[in-house]
Amino acid sequence: MSRIEAVNDFVIKFANVNGSGSASANELFARAVLRMGVPVSPRNIFPSNIQGLPTWYELRVCEAGWLGRRGGVDLMVAMNPQTWAADLKEIEPGGYLFYDSTKPPESLRPDVHAIGMPLTAICNGTYEDPRQRTLYKNIMAIGALAELMSVELDVVEKLLAEQYRGKEKLLDGNVRALKAGASFAREHLAETHPVGLKVRRADAVGDRIFAEGNAATALGMVYGGATVCAWYPITPSTSVAEAFSAYCKQYRNDPEGGKRHAIVQAEDEIAAIGMILGAGWNGARAFTATSGPGISLMTEFLGFAYFAEVPLTIVNVQRGGPSTGMPTRTQQADLLACAQAGHGDTQHVLLFPEDPRECFDMAADALDLADRLQTPVMVMSDLDIGMNQRLCRPFEWDDARRMDRGKLLTSEDLEAGKEFARYKDLDGDALAYRTLPGTHPKLGSYFTRGSTHNARAEYSERGDDYQYIADRLVRKMQTAARLAPQPQLRAAARPTRLGVLYFGSTSPAMDEALALLAAQGLHLDACRVRAYPFADSVGAFIEAHDTVFVCEQNRDAQCRQLLIAQFEPDPRKLKRLLHFDGTPITARFIAQRITQQVLEIASQP
Repeated sequence: MSRIEAVNDFVIKFANVNGSGSASANELFARAVLRMGVPVSPRNIFPSNIQGLPTWYELRVCEAGWLGRRGGVDLMVAMNPQTWAADLKEIEPGGYLFYDSTKPPESLRPDVHAIGMPLTAICNGTYEDPRQRTLYKNIMAIGALAELMSVELDVVEKLLAEQYRGKEKLLDGNVRALKAGASFAREHLAETHPVGLKVRRADAVGDRIFAEGNAATALGMVYGGATVCAWYPITPSTSVAEAFSAYCKQYRNDPEGGKRHAIVQAEDEIAAIGMILGAGWNGARAFTATSGPGISLMTEFLGFAYFAEVPLTIVNVQRGGPSTGMPTRTQQADLLACAQAGHGDTQHVLLFPEDPRECFDMAADALDLADRLQTPVMVMSDLDIGMNQRLCRPFEWDDARRMDRGKLLTSEDLEAGKEFARYKDLDGDALAYRTLPGTHPKLGSYFTRGSTHNARAEYSERGDDYQYIADRLVRKMQTAARLAPQPQLRAAARPTRLGVLYFGSTSPAMDEALALLAAQGLHLDACRVRAYPFADSVGAFIEAHDTVFVCEQNRDAQCRQLLIAQFEPDPRKLKRLLHFDGTPITARFIAQRITQQVLEIASQP
């Protein structure tokens, strides 16, 4: 039987049940490989319901540095009988199955190398506490895998020491379980059941950091000057607000311990956006974090903020929809809902981060853009970025950075006679001047309304007044396209009339897919979109190619719809490349679908 053999280049997947303590054990393995200087990219797949349901932890180990999902599994750690059959199917031919052999397996595959270890029997004979039996079983498995795959055991021990610092009893128990697993593997498995997947110490991580997208977003909000957060708990965005609260305790308290921030858990999403709307109108930098169902509830206030031109920042950590959908699965399916949230003619600014570093940067950028543009700005993260740890460039904190408050008139400006007409374009960029409440005792006041108004904020139902405001808002979005993060364009190694356009969490898988395609002789220029409304260069990219594959993780090709609406290209030029089963897109999927479609195009008369 063939055997997969690889050093620092494989995929291992842990199948377990929620609430069993497997998550911390799996992360321990990932961090140990990372400490050995080998890049890793983990993805935690967990249920949205009670404990006891299936959960998976997929770990990509890749010294070459690819951080997207590859597709396929080289070693499956099958600890959950409920999912045995499905887990077994995922293993690549010649791969490995590590399982608890206390109970005979339901079935095996002749093209997979099975490695059984009686974990339950060992733990039952060692520990009396049922909880310890469950928790230490996972640590024993990590010890065995470390022995079989050449993961340095002292690195794992050091990580445990850091995790349980000051909790010596817990540390001792975990270390004993770890060593027991390694000892069993050394004595009973190493020679009879060798594993061809090895970890070898390297120096491929560099100065990159291991960060989670939601925490990075929260820190970016602090960096950007946010002092107010109103939110309602919803998966997968809750940890944004929780992390922001933790960072504010560190960075938003004065020396005497007084708070210089306000964090409110509202009664629902409607209240949450209402609070940050009021805070933004009053001059504070404020944001809320939510997901798709929350955006649905926030729509009326989003339309109000767009028409009344009030700064407002939202973090949307997208999940599977529609309706309740798949709360703990990832998608990029809120583009249309967010870009056009509100009845009537409405358009919003969207930012698309690709990793935790861009979550940090774009959180701060969003606050600046909301003030500059006086409009809602949404950071379109997703569960894959938000709730998983990823290697990324270190965050850059510049103490010299100053907040861009936009066209904000001061009391001195008003005293000097500077013209103030709240909704009038005085400079040709479609951005009006605003004042904050209390700026001047007599000058600069206006009535904020969601009903139709003229350039001086006076109520009006005149058609020409309405059209002036509506047309200026369109031109303001054109200004937004110039101010927002610009797309990243990448030319292929050879001239080509084929292009691919993508955004957000698709990025790491796309990077690898383009390399796979190029190795096969199929070259594509690439455009990573970073904001909507799209920059003019995106339209130029489409124009320059005969075929552009628009790759997105939703069913309805939502980005493609927005591209057609803005640039009006021949729709046949934009080919759909869609992935929407709730799992992160893989490099193999992208490469196979592009190859298939190119062959189909070539076969047409």
